[in-house]
Amino acid sequence: MVKKGHLFIISAPSGAGKSTILTAILKKDSRLRYSISCTTRPPRGNERDGVDYYFISDVAFRKKIDSGELAEWAEVHGHLYGTSARFLDDGLRRGYDILFDIDVKGAKKLYAKYPEATLVFIAPPSMDELKRRLAERGTDSVEAIEQRMKNARAEMAEAKWYHHVIVNDDLAQAISELKAVIEKARSQK
Repeated sequence: MVKKGHLFIISAPSGAGKSTILTAILKKDSRLRYSISCTTRPPRGNERDGVDYYFISDVAFRKKIDSGELAEWAEVHGHLYGTSARFLDDGLRRGYDILFDIDVKGAKKLYAKYPEATLVFIAPPSMDELKRRLAERGTDSVEAIEQRMKNARAEMAEAKWYHHVIVNDDLAQAISELKAVIEKARSQK
């Protein structure tokens, strides 16, 4: 019999380095699967369907809501985002550990359905450093950065209910810490 997989729910404010950390972890661990969300928003830049997101119509998304196919969903900036319950349940049943990248509100919804999951919050070393990182990316206006900072303050206040908080002050150290969290959860199954 295959040992059931484990769900790792990862959250962080924009600019904390979560995507970089998750990409590094996924490259090193073949037992991990990344949960790809579906969305009604159009692809940005080099995003690819089935790799970054599943890009679907509003009608198709609403059918998934109505039929109960989504483990969680939310409307963000006028677009719908959600996660296939079938993907999560099938992957876990097949013994895969699933890495889930989601905001704090979605994390709460998901954790309510999967209480055995491990919650990890990636935090910046400081709010000043977070603002510097956001500005350095060069992708957002001053107003957008201020909105992201406001959101980050609210998200940071929610970090207290996560099982683990990893401060991304040193990228290699943060990757190592997340890897240790994953290994510890696996050893306790």
